[in-house]
Amino acid sequence: MEDLKLRTMEGFQELKTRFEPWWNQAIQYINQIPEEQLYVALGVLIFTILFFILIRLFKRTKSNTIVLTGLSGSGKTVLFYQLRDGSSHQGTVTSMEPNEGTFVLHSEKTKNGKTKPVHLVDVPGHSRLRPKLDDFLPQAAGLVFVVDALEFLPNCRAASEYLYDVLTKASVVTKKIPVLILCNKTDKVTAHTKEFIRKQMEKEIDKLRASRSAVSEADIANEFTLGVPGEVFSFSQCHNKVTVAEASGLKGEISQVEQFIREHVKP
Repeated sequence: MEDLKLRTMEGFQELKTRFEPWWNQAIQYINQIPEEQLYVALGVLIFTILFFILIRLFKRTKSNTIVLTGLSGSGKTVLFYQLRDGSSHQGTVTSMEPNEGTFVLHSEKTKNGKTKPVHLVDVPGHSRLRPKLDDFLPQAAGLVFVVDALEFLPNCRAASEYLYDVLTKASVVTKKIPVLILCNKTDKVTAHTKEFIRKQMEKEIDKLRASRSAVSEADIANEFTLGVPGEVFSFSQCHNKVTVAEASGLKGEISQVEQFIREHVKP
């Protein structure tokens, strides 16, 4: 150990001896520069650094990517086509690969004025394919979590678990990506209301919160925790904004998801 310390000290001394003449020359050169020029150079350096920081922030806030996700069969792909061209494709399309497209919303095409194309991504809901979601979250300006309001109760726990995983991702929390829980197929008589779905998902997430923290306080499966300790969970406690809305992809009743996209993808 003593030999190692000695060799380390000798190495530092050798480096100091080697670089000291260069350092002294640099100091002499700087001392020869007029004070005004030094201030100008320093100002240019600070301005350049701030300029690049602002460019990065500007690019981040101007993202036009909206991600659709949720369980398989919730109607994400139908919503994708409705938003793109006003067609439901008869509701028979099931995606096994992400659907991607950059386009002006179908409802915006006939409007005059400034419109910004949307980069819409439909991520498959199958459990084996969900990791693909991580590829798109860093660029997301918003996330639409689609829930089947018609078959909600049999899928409530699975949907809540998936939503819990989404809301505890570092990329969602740190960027405060807004999330819209979209209750789809609400045109059907037996469909559940958005209020019912919200309350049931909050209850399920509250149970998940307790069970997962009991397994491990570090919660290694998730990057962040949800809610306020000692309080019943509600979506209002999330780090990012979470709202709930209704839609019917097959009937083209998608005004609330269009509004969400307009709010977060601005011209």
